Amino acid sequence: MAGQPMGGFSRGGRYKYTVMSEINVTPFVDVMLVLLIVFMVTAPLMSVGVPVDLPKTKAALITQSDEPLVVSIDAENRIYIQDTLVPLEKLAPRLIAITGSNPNIRIFVRGDKSIEYGAVMMVMGRVNAAGFKKVSLLAELPTEPVKAK
Repeated sequence: MAGQPMGGFSRGGRYKYTVMSEINVTPFVDVMLVLLIVFMVTAPLMSVGVPVDLPKTKAALITQSDEPLVVSIDAENRIYIQDTLVPLEKLAPRLIAITGSNPNIRIFVRGDKSIEYGAVMMVMGRVNAAGFKKVSLLAELPTEPVKAK
């Protein structure tokens, strides 16, 4: 502690005082743990903000490490890249500009279950014609367990 006698007497018969300079890291660790919890809770909520009612499927989950681009089609047939509204004519040029002409970028297509199948296929066709090879459809997993036959 600062101001406490440290190590014996000096020549004049008085205590020799030294300052201890230690960093108390406990508040720093507390703040970092709180931030970690906040980021862990909010990260899943920041994925894609376009409200789309996905159809349910019994397919298995895809687990991959890199973040794909998501093209969404909402109930009014509006097309979005991530959260940005894009006209169909500008979909391919925007994807090429975003990805830097990398044909190996994964692109997920999400379509609202109330839209026509042709609208989803038209978007997938445009994405594929732009040269992207890894195009996938997204669906929502069912809430009830699947029974094995």
